[in-house]
Amino acid sequence: MAVKRNEKILRPEPLPGRFMFLLVCICLGFVSLIARAAYIQVIEPDRLRYEGDLRSVRVAQDRIQRGNITDRNGVELAVSVPVHTVWADPKVVHDRGGYTDTRRWQAMADVLNTTPEQLLRKVENPERRFVYLERMITPAVANYIRDLRIPGVGLKEESRRFYPAGEITAHVIGITNIDAEGLDGLEAVYNNVLTGTPGQRRYRKDGQGRLVELLEATDSELPQNLTLSIDQRIQALAYRELTKAVRFHQATSGSVVVIDVQTGEVLAMVNNPSYNPNNRSGLQPHQMRNRAITDSFEPGSTVKPLVILGALANGDVTIDSKISTSPGWMRVGGRRVQDARNYGELDLAGILAHSSNVGTSRLALDMELEDLLDLYSSAGFGSDTGINMLGESMGMFQHRNRWSNFEVATLSYGYGLSTTTLQLAQMYATLGNGGNRLPLSILKIDEPLPGRQVFSREISRQVVQLMEAVTADSGTGSRARVPGYRVAGKTGTTRKAVAGGYGDEYVGLFAGVIPASRPRVAIAVMINEPAGDSYHGGTVAAPVFSAIAEETMRILNVAPDNLNGRELRVAGFGGRP
Repeated sequence: MAVKRNEKILRPEPLPGRFMFLLVCICLGFVSLIARAAYIQVIEPDRLRYEGDLRSVRVAQDRIQRGNITDRNGVELAVSVPVHTVWADPKVVHDRGGYTDTRRWQAMADVLNTTPEQLLRKVENPERRFVYLERMITPAVANYIRDLRIPGVGLKEESRRFYPAGEITAHVIGITNIDAEGLDGLEAVYNNVLTGTPGQRRYRKDGQGRLVELLEATDSELPQNLTLSIDQRIQALAYRELTKAVRFHQATSGSVVVIDVQTGEVLAMVNNPSYNPNNRSGLQPHQMRNRAITDSFEPGSTVKPLVILGALANGDVTIDSKISTSPGWMRVGGRRVQDARNYGELDLAGILAHSSNVGTSRLALDMELEDLLDLYSSAGFGSDTGINMLGESMGMFQHRNRWSNFEVATLSYGYGLSTTTLQLAQMYATLGNGGNRLPLSILKIDEPLPGRQVFSREISRQVVQLMEAVTADSGTGSRARVPGYRVAGKTGTTRKAVAGGYGDEYVGLFAGVIPASRPRVAIAVMINEPAGDSYHGGTVAAPVFSAIAEETMRILNVAPDNLNGRELRVAGFGGRP
């Protein structure tokens, strides 16, 4: 008997609506996932790459020390020494219980010369991830802190700038900040040269810190070292003698510049007061000023050799000419120009030796005004010296069409213009170099930079010869003499200008070259506002010149050119014959 099938069960029925809805939702879900994947991987993949790189890519930098600064003989003037910095991750400190371990914080505070409360205050906020606890500590202190094993406290290796010469070279070298960036002096001028560029390595690591892939590597650009023209032996000598003079005369400040006449290199540049760049606590801004290049003053009688040179060059006088200075004063434009006393008739050497204002005024008034102004411009007044140092002043030298006769007279003995100690030293270096004005250099150079012949070579030599009278027994600069050497120079004493005229403070000056027969160095000394009755350049500045010049000749091994002098001191072995 055949089985009768249930036709109702076998007959197909239409799909339910909810099944269709579910199918559509599933399809839309797959489509959205595909669209999202396509958007992330094709249209905008950078975000996920960035997030992935944050978790796997690291950058490591090579450590490079800042370049050293040395003097011309290789003596180190600025070096970088390794130090450490203590840092902390406040979140880790709190999470791992380091915040409550007061004994270890007390131990760390003791070696850092602080209190545990000050240290804990820096890490009290657990939301922060990085704070400095102390910077620039010695390796010994760093090792002690490392042994304390405070959770969340780490050490970072850095470098600190150290200046072996201290205050002796502070104004020339300058300083850096805590991040080893130049702030002042040559540290700032040559910051890019001294810094260099550290190399980098970008690499990918896995979750266990293992190297997976080196992505990029750049080589380091090593910093360069600076070799200065400074001779540290002369620098230390000049600073010692200047400091003694400033203290003895109770002056407010002083400067000395020593220049190699043949090359234009600065062998010494010192100032007082100075500061210790290794310990800046209590440092005052005025102590950081490099007065040799920033402070200007009226040069006074130190410019009189220029007037003599101009008169000789114009043919107004000869080296044997006589100039009447009687009766020791003269009226110019209703004003009075006078000497210390009536010197009567003087030759050119006598005008310099006695520093006669009347004599130089007569010579200047006989010259064309343009010729006189050109002399001062050619000497470098009112222009930079080419030394390339921060804060250099060009002084003040006016170029006017109209000058009264009295202004011309005062200009001839150093009033009505201003100069710096460096410019004054450059002027005498130019005279000592036969009228060839060389740009000055604070860096050691192999060959002298091209100069400019601004004065006649022959007349410049004659003026140097005339200036030797200044250091004779009857000259104003007799205290500048150096045993065994001929010295050519000039004293200067100027009153300091104040509002409405001139005050009661003075500047004492002496500048010159040695040895006069074949000048090797030019030295300019400035003593600012000496106290008491001794304020003349021949009294306060000339002895400083003498002491520096004598030792400099020995350091540079320059042969004496005045062996007939009675004051020559000879080192030798004494004994019975």
